[in-house]
This record gives sequence, structure tokens and C-alpha cells, in this order.
Amino acid sequence: MAQRRLHGLERVLGVNALFSTAYGNVGSSIYYALGLVASFALGLTPIVFVIAGVIFYLTAATYSEATAMYPEAGGSSSFARHAFNEFWSFFAAWGQMLNYTITIATSAFFVPHYIGGLFWDPLRHAPGDIIGGIVVIALLAVVNVLGAKEAAGLNIFLAVTDFATQVLLVVLGCVLVLSPDTLVNNVHLGVAPSWKNFIIAIPVAMVAYTGIETISNMAEEAKDYRKSVPAAINRVVIAVFAIYALLPSVALSALPVRQGADGTYSTLLGVGEDKGGYAGDPVLGIVKHLNLGALQGPAEIYVGLLAATILLIATNAGIIGVSRLVYSMGIHRQVPDALRRLHPRFRTPWIGILLFGFIACLTIIPGKADFLVNMYAFGAMLSFTIAHVAVIRLRLKDPGHERPYRGPGQIRIAGRELPLFALLGGLGTFLAFATVTVLHTAVAIAGIGWLAIGVVVYAVYRRNQGLDLTTTTRVVEPKSVVDHEAEYEAVLVGFDEREYVPEVLSTAIRLAARRHRGIHVIVTIAVPSTSPINAVLPEQEQAAQEIIEQAKLQGGRRVTGHWEKVRPGQAGRRIVDEAREIQARAIVMPLPRRTSGGSIFGRTLETVLAERPCRVIIESGRGRQVDEQIARDAAAVA
Repeated sequence: MAQRRLHGLERVLGVNALFSTAYGNVGSSIYYALGLVASFALGLTPIVFVIAGVIFYLTAATYSEATAMYPEAGGSSSFARHAFNEFWSFFAAWGQMLNYTITIATSAFFVPHYIGGLFWDPLRHAPGDIIGGIVVIALLAVVNVLGAKEAAGLNIFLAVTDFATQVLLVVLGCVLVLSPDTLVNNVHLGVAPSWKNFIIAIPVAMVAYTGIETISNMAEEAKDYRKSVPAAINRVVIAVFAIYALLPSVALSALPVRQGADGTYSTLLGVGEDKGGYAGDPVLGIVKHLNLGALQGPAEIYVGLLAATILLIATNAGIIGVSRLVYSMGIHRQVPDALRRLHPRFRTPWIGILLFGFIACLTIIPGKADFLVNMYAFGAMLSFTIAHVAVIRLRLKDPGHERPYRGPGQIRIAGRELPLFALLGGLGTFLAFATVTVLHTAVAIAGIGWLAIGVVVYAVYRRNQGLDLTTTTRVVEPKSVVDHEAEYEAVLVGFDEREYVPEVLSTAIRLAARRHRGIHVIVTIAVPSTSPINAVLPEQEQAAQEIIEQAKLQGGRRVTGHWEKVRPGQAGRRIVDEAREIQARAIVMPLPRRTSGGSIFGRTLETVLAERPCRVIIESGRGRQVDEQIARDAAAVA
């Protein structure tokens, strides 16, 4: 959609692109989560991943519903803003910032483990892994400050390669090493694992399923977001659940649970490298025990390098996430303006990137992978819980709001329809959050300290700005004043499904021409009150789509568009709302045909003129804009 964000993102991403990018973030977690979970859950590791997967499914439904309602970047922070107020939006965003920072640290920390497992063993131990991780963060932080662009095509290719490799490992593992008897013998209930370790393992396993914020943050670039965002999230859930339910079973067949001489149970999957285990590179450990014959060496090199590359990409994605989030928080006046300040040459929020990159480096120094993962679980479970509560609140606060996607399961309480998936998902993520907080003192101190520091900074900054804690306030970006005809960063064109007027788009093209700004076409379809708002109207839908295609043919790549169903008389309101959402600088509409005894403008245009958020230009359809008499009438209506 034209200029929905600062840099003018277009709606060009389909379901496959959304899925691939999201899986690239979610799928990277298995390369370290598998070993960490196995160190706690031992033979019950597959069960733990299944339990965490169910919670992830419920969370994904929450993100699907809320993102389809509000297709904007921000994830749980955006949901909280709409459901509650700016303070809770900040609270969720600060939790996300913790997630991104720990993602950077965790992913970077395990890069040298996989490289060391192939070429140089000192990288698998302290201080080699610590130094290697810090070097990775430092280099990527500098690259992002310099403003290097994401190689989107490469990221998607690597994500697809990663998924295909994991599927291949599962298939080969099932054929070569999977043993149901071994899996049963791995379990000694209450002993290996203990019930306490089993409970601890569940929030740790949730780390492998985080990253769903990725699709939410890309919603502004999604084609037909009402359908593509939920569809992409569902694909991620299915793919991740399938891999994470089967790969641990293969792993524990290849590296079963054994009782040591001291009577304790362990699996090499969760034992540190200093003791001959594969906790730092568990997927490489699986490959080393598949007995692939002549292909064994090449397979190990391939998987090790792929894992290191995927983790490198995940580290970079975390830094990119920090840069976007800190800029968004600065725009909404949630953090001091200096953090979002752009470098005068490279135009990147360099202070925020370097600050949070430095914090990520500090968290690596102790060399405690379990601490990093539990800190990540602390922040992620907090963000997920806020997202679930926000969706529940939105059902109560705004039950009539259009919901292109509704999550599975509803329950009526006190006459109110509530989302069962959000209730159960919120309970699951909150219990996981409580488990991490209660059972890990260091995590509780660090996590609560992080939140407390954020709240204090937020409160002091807002007070200094003369703002309260709850009102949403955006920074007003200065606009250049020019002496030539006005140029518009985004132009919205409004049609109904009955007629396409090429002169209207010609006017929009002239307004946006100088700097190739975006043009978005919205076509409204009136649905009779006797039919449900989502009623199937094939003829009208086809006509509306044809108008969009005609506009794209006339205007080229800069034109995007979508159609929406509205009730009779509500088209004007929807056009005004759309203009506000995309921050349009002008609305261009055709002058409707005048009916006998009717207004010269018609109800739709009257509403747009009365509530216009920007300049409105009316095209007569005869190659010129409206004359002075019509302009005076427009002023009178407004």
C-alpha cells in the first residue's frame, strides 16, 4: 500500500514470501533450542516440543486475528495500543526490545559453535565462543549502521534451503536411526527428567517457536493482508510443528539417554562440548550420528555451514528489528528522540543500533547459553501474553470491528463472546512466563530490572515532553516547503465498483509524478443490509478487481490497490479511514453522476469532503478538475 510507512513500502509480498521470511526467523531457533531443551527434558524432549507447539498454535491464531484487523508493524505493541493505551504499547515494545537484543546475543553466540564443530574446536568453548559471538555482533552492527540493504531474495532462498534440509534430516533420521523402543527406554518418569526439569523445559522450548512477530511486522507490505497474513502464519505453524515434533525424536534415537557412573542420566544432545557433547551444535551432532557412509563428511560440512549461515542471518534480523523498533518507539515518543536519530550520512538509527548491540555483547560475556535462552523466554512470553490479553480486550471493547480472520473457538461469558484460543493461549504463555520468573532468580532479577529501567525512562521522558503516560502522540516530521505544485508522498484514489474513470488516475499520477510516490486505489463494494458484510458477490468483486487492474495498467508499478465491502452509505467513511491509515497527502475521486433531486456530490463524496484528513481533489471525468462553483459547494459542505 502506498506510503503506509516512512519509507513508502508497497504491498508486494504474497503468502510464499511471508512464509519464507518468517520461517527463516522461526526455524533458526532449532539449531540451539534442541540441545538446551534436551538438557532439561531428556527423553521427554519430543513431548515438551509438542506442548510448546500447541501454545504456539494458539498464539499464532491471536497474531492472525489482530494483524488482519490492524495491518501495521509493531505486533503486540500495536495490538496493545489499540486495545489499551500508549503505556501498555510501550510496555509490550520494551519487552520486544528485550527479545530482539537476546536474539542477537543467542544467535551470534552459537555461530562459532557450528564453525568450531567443523574446523576449529576452540570456538566451541569459552572464551572462543564468547569472543566469536561478540565479533559477529560488532561486524553486523557496523554493517547496519552503514545502511547495507537486506538481500531479501537471498534470505528467502536460505529459508527455503533450511526448511528443505530439516525435512531431509527428518526423513533420513526416520529411515536410518529412529527407534520407538529407544524413545520409550529414554524416559524414566519423575527421575529422568525430574518433574521440575520437565516444567522448566516447556518455556525453554517456546524459544524454538518464537519469531511470529516477523509476519506481523511485514503486514504493511503484504498483498491482500486479510487473507495472506493468516495463511502465511498457518503455514509457519504447520511447518514448524511438523519439524519440531519429529526432529527431537530422531535426535534422541541417535543420541539416547544414558545413565552415567554417578547414577545421573544425560544425553549427548544436551551435554556441553567440554564433556564431549553437542549442546552447542545439536543439529550437527545428529548428522554426525546418521552413518551416511561416503556422504558423511560432505553432509556434516553442509549442515554446519548452513546452520552457521542461518544463525548469522537471524543475528542480522535481530539488529534490523532493533533498528525498526527503536525508530518506531521514537516516532511514538516512547523513548528519547536521540535513540531514533538518523545518521547524517547513512540515514540509519545508528545510536539505537550501537547501544542495543553493545547490550547484546554484554549478555554474551558470561557465556551462559541457558541464561540467554531463559531471558529470551521471559521477554517472549511477556509479549505473547500481552498480545492474547489485547485480543480479548478488543473483543470486548470493539466487538463490531471488522475481523477478516477470526481465531478458532469462541466462548460466551456473561453474554460476551470471547476468543477461546486467546484465553487458553494467554494462560499458557503466562504460566510459562511465571515459570521462568519463579524458577530462575537471575532471570527474574535481570528481566524485572530491564522492565523497571524502561518504565522509569519512559515516565521521565514523557514528563519532560509535557506528555501524559497514556496518550498516543507521534512526532511530526517536518515537510519541505516548495514553490512549485504540491507533491504528495501518497495519493489515495477512491472508486466504487461500477465505473473506472481514467482521468482520475491521470490526476493522481501527476500529483505523485515528481518523486515516483505511491498511489493506492481503493474500490468500495456496497453490500445490502439484508446480506452479511462478508457475503460472496462474485460479479461485483470481479468488477472491482478489473478497476484495480486497469489502474495498474495505466499507472504502472507505483499503483497498488484493494477492494473492500461496505454497507450502503459507509463508503465515504472507509475512504477517509484508509487515507488516515496510509498517511495520504491527497485523495482523488471522480465527480459522481448527479441523480434527479440529489446532491451534486453524492453521499460518499460529501462524507469525504466533510471529514477529509488531507486535500481532496474531485475529477469531473472530462479531463479537468471541478470548476469554481463546485469548489465553493465543496467548501460549504465541509
